[in-house]
Amino acid sequence: MEKEEQEKKEGKLTLVLALATLIAAFGSSFQYGYNVSAVNSPSEFMQQFYNNTHNERTGDFLDSFTLTLLWSVTVSMFPFGGFIGSLLVGPLVDKLGRKGALLFNNIFSIIPAILMGCSKVAKTYELIIASRLLVGICAGVSSNVVPMYLGELAPKNLRGALGVVPQLFITVGILVAQLFGFRDLLANEEGWPILLGLTGVPAALQLILLPFFPESPRYLLIQKKDESAAEKALQRLRGWEDVQWEIEEIRKEDEAEKAAGFISVWKLFKMRSLRWQLISIIALMAGQQLSGVNAIYYYADEIYLSAGVKSNDVQFVTAGTGAVNVFMTIVTVFVVELWGRRLLLLIGFSTCLTACIVVTVALVLQSTITWMPYVSIVCVIAYVIGHALGPSPIPALFITEIFLQSSRPAAYMIGGSVHWLSNFAVGLIFPFIQVGLGAYSFIIFAVICLLTTIYIFMVIPETKGKSFIEINQIFAKKNKVSDVHPDKEELQDLPPAMVQ
Repeated sequence: MEKEEQEKKEGKLTLVLALATLIAAFGSSFQYGYNVSAVNSPSEFMQQFYNNTHNERTGDFLDSFTLTLLWSVTVSMFPFGGFIGSLLVGPLVDKLGRKGALLFNNIFSIIPAILMGCSKVAKTYELIIASRLLVGICAGVSSNVVPMYLGELAPKNLRGALGVVPQLFITVGILVAQLFGFRDLLANEEGWPILLGLTGVPAALQLILLPFFPESPRYLLIQKKDESAAEKALQRLRGWEDVQWEIEEIRKEDEAEKAAGFISVWKLFKMRSLRWQLISIIALMAGQQLSGVNAIYYYADEIYLSAGVKSNDVQFVTAGTGAVNVFMTIVTVFVVELWGRRLLLLIGFSTCLTACIVVTVALVLQSTITWMPYVSIVCVIAYVIGHALGPSPIPALFITEIFLQSSRPAAYMIGGSVHWLSNFAVGLIFPFIQVGLGAYSFIIFAVICLLTTIYIFMVIPETKGKSFIEINQIFAKKNKVSDVHPDKEELQDLPPAMVQ
């Protein structure tokens, strides 16, 4: 009877949990999305600034190759910074905690926001390039720490919904940057430094508000060995006094992991008991970035123009696509606990696969069949919907779910590194693929979507509504080991409350 009452209580989204989720996601994930998109609209004005600055220094203008190279470096510094940020995740979350890492990370947003805002006055484009690296580091840390923090705060029946919230705020950040990037607002000669500098506002708000919210109870109990603090944090998050059942679950997870000790990245690669979890996050993170999402956005303007959209109106259509992305991510927040992670991944990658194939046909035939450009527009929107349903939000949530406390930071470092290196590679290589293959470049993305879909179907289990330990028991069978760690047998004798 007591267990049933506990189960009924589980679904409660308390005010403390909701606010902690919103502040963490707005202060960190929003910035990631904002900085992805902020340099797109004002690019011509910024390149003109680079040219004029160089001319004032030397008396010469930059040749087109050097200007393009400088701009490519400016854009690609962001994913490169993201890769560096991913490498910092493990040490930061272990030393400072999940909340502490997010608060410290705001340094990498507020300082570059000020530098970018002052770059035009200082007549130094190098400040922009250095700042893009710093906001990239900020995004690399936050894209890994926010899902980890929220996944550890949430009760298991809300873990999926709250785990998708960071991706929702990334899409909102992209949309806000697109809206501020209208020519009449900030994407003009005077406004672009303000557009770039605004990224510091969410960071400043997080720095003020997040200290009032609890640290991850799992971090407090397992790493800090502070049961009293963990209990108080859980009581605030759940809204009731009796949290012993959940404390017991965390303690059981801790006992099960003591044999493994701290798991470094190198150790994680060597552990047979975590082999399929590791392969799965690498496959999902690579599939997410190499499936063509950035290329679709890159191609979108060209597709809209060929369909007869006036060049001045493309910015509004692009913002409309961003709004569709936000709407579908909101839908995912509500259906992830209903449909499950696996189904959303399968639907998402299958939709992207179909869109890539059809858009290839449409781009090849658009000069011969008059209505083909409209098919291309439908494909862009369908692709965005598919990616927002599964490939964008689920992989980061999945890392929290399939790894236990001791291996989670190392897993996020590996997953984050794959994410950002794939992002960097697509940004660097896609323009050359586009020149070489043209419309047929989407066939490469279709193949990646197909392979990822097959992998998900064959390997990825459903994790909806399961405790971290139950999920690891599923993978233990795949890894052909006796349990989470082969030399620890505690989990075989879990109390009934733990395996219900």
